[in-house]
Amino acid sequence: MKWIYQAWRTNDLYDWALAGLLVVAVVCVLAVLKYGATRVVGALARRTATELYGYLAQVIGATRIWLLFPLALYAGASALELPARLEHVVNLVVVVALVLQVVLWVNGFIGFWLERQVEKRRGVDGEGVTALTLLGFAARVVVWALTLLLILDQLGFDITALVAGLGIGGVAIALAVQNILGDLFASLSIVLDKPFVVGDFVVVGELRGTVENIGIKTTRVRSLDGELIVFSNADLLKSRIRNFKRMQERRIAFSVGVTYQTPLEKLERIPALLREAVEHRDRTRFDRAHFKAYGDFALEFEVVYYVLSPEFNVYMDIQQAINVEIYRRFGEELIEFAYPTQTVFLQGTTAPAVVSPSG
Repeated sequence: MKWIYQAWRTNDLYDWALAGLLVVAVVCVLAVLKYGATRVVGALARRTATELYGYLAQVIGATRIWLLFPLALYAGASALELPARLEHVVNLVVVVALVLQVVLWVNGFIGFWLERQVEKRRGVDGEGVTALTLLGFAARVVVWALTLLLILDQLGFDITALVAGLGIGGVAIALAVQNILGDLFASLSIVLDKPFVVGDFVVVGELRGTVENIGIKTTRVRSLDGELIVFSNADLLKSRIRNFKRMQERRIAFSVGVTYQTPLEKLERIPALLREAVEHRDRTRFDRAHFKAYGDFALEFEVVYYVLSPEFNVYMDIQQAINVEIYRRFGEELIEFAYPTQTVFLQGTTAPAVVSPSG
């Protein structure tokens, strides 16, 4: 009160009247600017459907006149001669008010961004919505914690010990729950980077199955045999993940063996027969068919083609049809498939004895 009395004695009535007019004028100008900006940006946001105007509208909506009122007081105080202590208080109030207003703007931006992202994923990516909600909460906590430290610093408190204490406490907590935090950050990495999503068929090591749920700590995969496989998110990201759902086409290579007694003219026709068997199927792209090698008991041919679908059942249907077609064409051409046999040469005989695996 003594500072206010000194200010009253130092300044005459004209100075106080001018200060009052400045306060009222600044408040009116700020209110008009906020109203006009809200109307203009809101109209642009509705007309163009541009996210930038949506962000601006959210930021303007987070503007509080009562937090900008200290600016009007500062403008009015500039017309007065104030004691040093009172002037310091006014400056401090202005700084704190502006910091709080900036925090509200940041919170408005974060809230609008999260709302847009949640709308895009709602009903499609439930795990993503959960992770974004947690991410938004964590971001707001960090922003308000930094704001509190900044305000305490402006008020003259020594925050060095507080920051050091928070650092030591944070390290202790992080060490105590490092596994949980590792899985939490791994969950955020999965949600944001999307190496796989719910519904993808993945292979991790020798385990394979369809992703059913991506949680905060674990990911659940339903195997082909029906059991539920639970992976830790941190361990999962350390593994090599094969995502078959993202595959656009499937490369297939298989071999066919014929007997060594196959005549040369038929041997030369086999690659063309194999090519025809593949090209007659829909959703395939033939690559090659070659006489690959002389096997232990067969002349081996290798066929390579692509199935233009990632679905495993589609591939098996096509492969089955190709196998049946090869069997039919080889039967028509009197080409014999090879099977494991052994030729035994007996001493004193003129012809070898052919022995099958069964004896």
